Amino acid sequence: MIGFLRGKLAAKHPPQLVVDVHGVGYELEAPMSTFYELPRVGEELTLLTHLVVREDAQMLYGFASEPERQLFRHLLRISGIGAKMALGLLSGISVDGFIACVRAEDSATLVRVPGIGKKTAERLIMEMRDRLDAAVPGQAGAMMPAAEGAGNEAFGALVALGYRPAEATRMLKAVDTEGLDTEDLIRQALRGTVK
Repeated sequence: MIGFLRGKLAAKHPPQLVVDVHGVGYELEAPMSTFYELPRVGEELTLLTHLVVREDAQMLYGFASEPERQLFRHLLRISGIGAKMALGLLSGISVDGFIACVRAEDSATLVRVPGIGKKTAERLIMEMRDRLDAAVPGQAGAMMPAAEGAGNEAFGALVALGYRPAEATRMLKAVDTEGLDTEDLIRQALRGTVK
């Protein structure tokens, strides 16, 4: 598996780009969100990658951030979602936007992404709802008002305890987070459920 590439950007023609790594040109496909982050041709860059091996081809996909790559990988696990559709989805909506759509069960916004129909949008919401936090670690908790590090850790701990992501978010929103560390956040959130 190729985890990342570091080299010079040799060419970019969306959705394809070429990265020169010590004289070897790696062809990749990337979502538009990654293209917006690319430097000029000839400059250094690092891209996280995902390799897909099929009978007829080996395709390498590049991403500017880990949440993008993780979401791409989880989208590929959904029946009927291929790499092309996953790239289209990441090109049409940000990771945070996708998280918001899934949490709000907003299929209308997902349908606006080219290539995503009503049934596909509903299936995406249904299948991603419960595993969203594993799909994009560090991003799902970003919608909470808690202090970033402690809030994310507390959120992850509540999910690990068996609470659904939406329920963990609700529990932490009910806590006054000012000055609390991770343990205190968890304790206060759990106290709120026992009344």
